[in-house]
Amino acid sequence: MQIPLFDLTRQYAQLRNEVLEVVDEVLSDGRVILGPWVERFERELASYLGVKHVVGVANGSDALVIALQSLGIQPGEKVVTTPYTFFATASCIVRNNAIPVFVDVDANTYNIDLNQVERILKNDPSVKVVIPVHLFGRTVEPNELIYLKERYGVKILEDAAQSIGSEGKLQERIVKSGTFGDVGIFSFFPTKNLGAYGDAGAIVTNDDEIAQTCRMLRQHGAKEKYFHEMVGYNSRLDSIHAAILLVKLKHLDNWTARRIEIAKKYGELFEKLKLPIKYPKVEEKGYRYHVFHQYVVEFETNEQRERVRKHLTQSGIGTALYYPLPLHLQKCFAHLGYKEGDLPISERLSKTTLALPIFPELTDEEIETVVKTISEVL
Repeated sequence: MQIPLFDLTRQYAQLRNEVLEVVDEVLSDGRVILGPWVERFERELASYLGVKHVVGVANGSDALVIALQSLGIQPGEKVVTTPYTFFATASCIVRNNAIPVFVDVDANTYNIDLNQVERILKNDPSVKVVIPVHLFGRTVEPNELIYLKERYGVKILEDAAQSIGSEGKLQERIVKSGTFGDVGIFSFFPTKNLGAYGDAGAIVTNDDEIAQTCRMLRQHGAKEKYFHEMVGYNSRLDSIHAAILLVKLKHLDNWTARRIEIAKKYGELFEKLKLPIKYPKVEEKGYRYHVFHQYVVEFETNEQRERVRKHLTQSGIGTALYYPLPLHLQKCFAHLGYKEGDLPISERLSKTTLALPIFPELTDEEIETVVKTISEVL
């Protein structure tokens, strides 16, 4: 049995007629960049998220660069973020000529440790922005982020690339990730919970000025064609991607529910077998605090992880390492002066965590096979 980490073809088999129909409509209309399909997707995604503005862009990485620039970040100012994330979270800082400040993650949630963030904010007024990542689909606590914003006057840019549809509690309101900071971003890379068939992304905000700036920046800094108020980018959402995302958006909540079911199934099997694995438990909170973009387990040692990974690969089961080298130890950030041992939790997780197959079409039989195969090693 071959069990992939992720399989886009199973989803397409279910959506094929819907997808081909809207693609034909777009191509028949002839407007294939921005235009009415993108505007409709922006409206419907804004309604789903409960946010005022959605700005479709070419990809999630551009979304981060543009969103950070829209906050008015200046050269030499500092931006705090996590080293245990995809590269774009930090590269957007450098591309805005600002300075990344890396903070370790919480050992249980894998999200940025906000207590450590506060310690930095107390002592360094040159920090202007915090970029929390809702990692693997788990929401960073909204109340704690808003406290930091109000107490220290920093801006919050939510990297929600992996967490569309995840929720948190802000005072007594349930809010979706990406919507409660100053600005948030999403990626629609094909493997995401809501994915296009190519690169696509979006910026979301409740701030009219930020939204207007982002709309100009995605189109060469022009509010009106050929009249440029700033130097921007060519980062426009294609109509075909927008139309496909509209089809998929209708299914997102059902897919999310299935991902949570899969996570529960994994947990039940691990618990039953008493395997020496730390796995993400599904708690009943009354809202979807985790949408399981990835299902990541943690082993006791690197040697143990590598033995399991090798056996899964030989058995035809897909896995992935998120992330094999934390960002503070990447060669391109060597000038920042971080060394091994500075952020020990992120460094440990890079050696001991492993992502297992998870996507809505994964069957219970396949989940059982994955766990059984792991148990053969442990």
